Amino acid sequence: MDCGEHRVYGKNFENFRRVVRALHCPTRWLIINCLKNGTKSTKEILECLLEKDETVTSSGLYYHLSELKNAGIVEVAGYIEQKGAPQKLWKLKVKKIVISLVEE
Repeated sequence: MDCGEHRVYGKNFENFRRVVRALHCPTRWLIINCLKNGTKSTKEILECLLEKDETVTSSGLYYHLSELKNAGIVEVAGYIEQKGAPQKLWKLKVKKIVISLVEE
């Protein structure tokens, strides 16, 4: 089969694709690094990125967090109540990713 052909590869391939898509961006690796020692609020993650000279807007940060969440890498750990909308707390869902090449 030619690699250019479109074909359904199964659950393993879709999981792999989701993870690769989430990890292709250097900003997301910085976010993961910010969360390596525990739960942080969205504001704390933004501050962490700014300390590392990473320029990102709040909406850009939410986009990156959403991609990491969709890949199963981070998750919402709770909320901080404040005026207006509550602020999310984030944590790593996994610290290691293992990819199975065949379905069992």
